[in-house]
Amino acid sequence: MAAATEAALLAAVKNYLDITWTDAGTDTKLTGIIARGKAYLDHIAGAEQDYTVEGLARALLFDYCRFARENAIDEYVEAFIPELMMLRDINVAGGSDGETEEHSP
Repeated sequence: MAAATEAALLAAVKNYLDITWTDAGTDTKLTGIIARGKAYLDHIAGAEQDYTVEGLARALLFDYCRFARENAIDEYVEAFIPELMMLRDINVAGGSDGETEEHSP
């Protein structure tokens, strides 16, 4: 993903998490969390996801970042099992995740 797109995704995650300050340490930590979240969700989905558009994958990534920031990934998996399975099913079936009703940032 291009640096500008990564920067925009970082800014969107910071906005979602209500992080209003600029700090290189926080940005570095969040960038790592975002990368791990994307890898995890891509693995669950069975395909690379587009996190630049609103939809299920983006919503799940933002919530992954929220839980990871609180060191609660195990709780994330438990809380989002239905959505994670939906993401997998959408990709297996070749559908679209453009509309989400719940957990959309």
